[in-house]
Amino acid sequence: MPVVEIHNVSQTFGHGELAVQVLKPTSLAVEAGELVALLGPSGSGKSTLLLAISLIQPPTTGRIVIDGQMLYDDGPTGIDVRAFRRSKIGFIFQQHNLIPFLTALENIALMPQLNGLSRRESDRRAKDLLGYLEIAHRADSLPAQMSGGEQQRVAIGRALANEPALILADEPTAALDTERGTRVMAMLRKIARERRSAVIAVTHDHRMIEGFDTVYHLDDGRLTQVDRSAQVGPQRVGHVS
Repeated sequence: MPVVEIHNVSQTFGHGELAVQVLKPTSLAVEAGELVALLGPSGSGKSTLLLAISLIQPPTTGRIVIDGQMLYDDGPTGIDVRAFRRSKIGFIFQQHNLIPFLTALENIALMPQLNGLSRRESDRRAKDLLGYLEIAHRADSLPAQMSGGEQQRVAIGRALANEPALILADEPTAALDTERGTRVMAMLRKIARERRSAVIAVTHDHRMIEGFDTVYHLDDGRLTQVDRSAQVGPQRVGHVS
């Protein structure tokens, strides 16, 4: 069963003559361990799609199923969406949005604590993630004391803290140079493969496309899969309409 299934999801803002459909009816499925890219120019609907999938901005129409749970079916299904997001979805942003007065360990440990885990267990999980992301030596550092790449790793650790089935990343490498961006992409691949999370990343960064399993292009709210059949190596087939 795919981790994410969306069917005929669309987003319209405004009403009547002023209505603008920024996301045309879109269907998509992403499997565990799959790394998916959403490409497209500014204003094409990429971030709108992420917001719709996570129900931060519920869509106008469509059906959304995440980790086997129906979250939206042309309207709310009664699920506590906030609690579901905390436990099942991790977010990575271009701006790291770390809390400046908390250490790296505290920034990560805060998420499982908010989800009801004890302080001791949250700290243990945060330490494990810092080691997994190869920045254990930064556990007691504040964000201002870390490089941009290190801050991004902490942000990734925070996204992983509740062991989510789905990770949504909005321009995760845009603020990084090629070397650091490549490292972040390698990390996302490692997470997808080893932790079996589905990863969907919005990006303008064509330097990083080789690292994705499946690539989609959004233009004027329409989603199409990029043909990568000429590339060497197996490619997963996404589902799109």
